[in-house]
Amino acid sequence: MRITLLSLLLLLAAAAPARAELHITRDHGGYVEEYKAKYKRVRDTGERVIIDGICNSACTLVLGIVPMNKICVTPRASLGFHQAYYDKAFTFGIKVTSAEGTSDLMSYYPDTVKDWIRRNGGLTTDMKKIKNGVELWKIINPCPEEW
Repeated sequence: MRITLLSLLLLLAAAAPARAELHITRDHGGYVEEYKAKYKRVRDTGERVIIDGICNSACTLVLGIVPMNKICVTPRASLGFHQAYYDKAFTFGIKVTSAEGTSDLMSYYPDTVKDWIRRNGGLTTDMKKIKNGVELWKIINPCPEEW
């Protein structure tokens, strides 16, 4: 049997462990149901999540759907939380908060996130941000070097 360079590379690639990961660098959020579905797929495939920049609004649902031991933050990470809004397409372009949507968001967050939100005045229409540092590390571990 003759082994070519291509077949050797394919063999090595198949033998190497998969390192699937989702890299969040600039996510300002969107439709909650889309994020729920996305993060459930990530959770079910066992992917790791690296928050390496902005993760605002519905993006933060990752904290309640993907296991926390599969999530880490880099020094560039920041999280932003606010009340849920109805789709502006149905409210004539006006931001209208949704108590039901906000309650749904809160139901997904782990206690560490809920505690931070409560300590910072609860969810409001204004974005409340956690940037890299001790407050963030109380919620999510910093990424190890090998991630």
